[in-house]
Amino acid sequence: MRTDFRERVRAAFTDAGVTGRLHALDIDSGAQLDVEADELVCTASVHKLPLLVALHERAAAGALDLTEQVDCPQGDRTAGPTGLAAMLDAARLSLRDLAYLMMAVSDNAAADLLLDRVGLDAVNRTTARLGLDATYAVHTFGATMASIKEDVGPAGARALADPHVIGRLRALDPARSNRSTPRELTRLLGAIWRDEACTAEHGAAMRRLMGLQVWPHRLASGFPFDDVHVAGKTGSLPTLRAEAGVVEYPDGGRYAVAVFTRTAQTAATLPAADAVIGTAARIAVDALRAG
Repeated sequence: MRTDFRERVRAAFTDAGVTGRLHALDIDSGAQLDVEADELVCTASVHKLPLLVALHERAAAGALDLTEQVDCPQGDRTAGPTGLAAMLDAARLSLRDLAYLMMAVSDNAAADLLLDRVGLDAVNRTTARLGLDATYAVHTFGATMASIKEDVGPAGARALADPHVIGRLRALDPARSNRSTPRELTRLLGAIWRDEACTAEHGAAMRRLMGLQVWPHRLASGFPFDDVHVAGKTGSLPTLRAEAGVVEYPDGGRYAVAVFTRTAQTAATLPAADAVIGTAARIAVDALRAG
């Protein structure tokens, strides 16, 4: 099946109306498959994964305590549709509970509170230590949203229906935004699953959080089986949909997959563009399992 996997993945992307990049890695054997996996991509919320690793790396070194309480003032939060970003009242949460919100519902406010504690430089030191030279955090998640608002101009969200406006968004330019490649993201996932990114205790904690993500419509949609476990992190920006995660089979097989897609359609809701992430991942994992 490996011989025709690229053709099948590309056909799936075409049928869904997207262009895509993919990398799949057998975490234990090192076997891998790719479709343009070394092209730079804007990571969007997938970059919360390197932030999670940096947080746990600092905790393992004793530089911070994950039970430390953080104030989340009313009205002074990064914007977003989920979690603290959508809440109206003041709150107080631990660092580890902020990490849960960041990973489970992609809470931008929680992510930026963690970045306030960890720092962008620490995130980039973590990816550099792991040899992920193309993976780089340029700015906070709030700054990403602010750049979109600025680039869109006075017309506001309605302007995002205009392809010309989409074309000028800095957030969609990997030279000017948080970035990585599908291959580097699967390497990061492999390091987490092999307890190479951090200590075994912290590796287990990170894997648990990734397994609590609530979105089933992308990577997990390709593996609708009760005995197959999917843990991942999605990322979304106008015309961009992505997920990086690990698929674990009951026979012990573990496969890291990163899929990034772009569509010419500007609609925010495109079920086929979401579902093809799972379809492409399933094609790749099936090919790896077939040997």
